[in-house]
Order: sequence, then structure tokens, then C-alpha cells
Amino acid sequence: MTTQSVKLYNYSYSELKTYLFATLFIVGNLVLPQLCHLMPQGGLTWLPIYFFTLVAAYKYGWKVGLLTAVISPIANNLLFGMPGTAMLPIILTKSVLLVGATAAATKLFKTFNLLTVAAAVVAYQVVGSLIEWGMTASFTAALQDLTIGLPGILLQIVGGYLVIKKLA
Repeated sequence: MTTQSVKLYNYSYSELKTYLFATLFIVGNLVLPQLCHLMPQGGLTWLPIYFFTLVAAYKYGWKVGLLTAVISPIANNLLFGMPGTAMLPIILTKSVLLVGATAAATKLFKTFNLLTVAAAVVAYQVVGSLIEWGMTASFTAALQDLTIGLPGILLQIVGGYLVIKKLA
């Protein structure tokens, strides 16, 4: 696997770019889930609420990612009722874990390639599923992202990698 030469940023909360990029990715996280929810079980299958959070956190840093991770699910819930209020703590937890996993991957691997994106996605999914199991006491619910959501996980890894790679 070759390492790609990709510029990754890490904007601070004092920079306007942080909020501009976060707004763009939040909008993406509003639109993509609506498109996926047009299909039966589209949200459960494609896990769209995490896609632009991954891209934001990986490409523009954990602060842009964190804004995207927290605001997107809450805005989706308030505007569209999805995710349902009962699922918000789990979605927010996994979204924040995704931001942490991307930050750890960029710091640990110091490179960008398909494997590092996969490592971040697998890490947040495994840890998130364990936390979900603890929150819900349902092993079946905890494994849902890893079973029904496998196409979404693959989309995050491959699609996220390609989008991050293409962003100038």
C-alpha cells in the first residue's frame, strides 16, 4: 500500500475556517442521511451521519471534526426526527469516538492511506459498539453497525479515503 501525499490541516477554534468547514460538513451530514433514508433501512445500512464527520476530522483536524460530530446528529434530530432522541447519546458517542480515532490515527501513523482510514473507522466502530452494548445492555443492538451497517463502514473507509484524497 502506498502512502499518499495529502495535506492534512488542524485548525483552531479561533480561526474562521474552522467554523466555515464545520458548517459545510454539517450540511453534508444533514443531506446525506436524508438521501439514505429514502431507502428502507438506509440509515442503518449506510451509516451516513458519520461520513462527513470522518472527512472533516481527518482532513481539517479534530476541532472541525468535533463541531461536525456534535452538531450534525442534534441538528438532524431537531430538523428531521432522525436519529431518534433515544439514539442520540449513542450516535453522539460514536461520532466523538470517530473524531478521536482519526486524531489518533494521524498522530500514530503520521501518514495517510487507505489502511490508516480503515484503522480509524474500525477503532471507533469496535469501541463504540462496546460502549453501546454497555448503554443498551443489548449485544444485538451493539453489533448492528458491524452487521447491517457493513456497507456503510466500507463506504466510510473507501469513500472517505477518496474524498479526503481529492480535497485540495
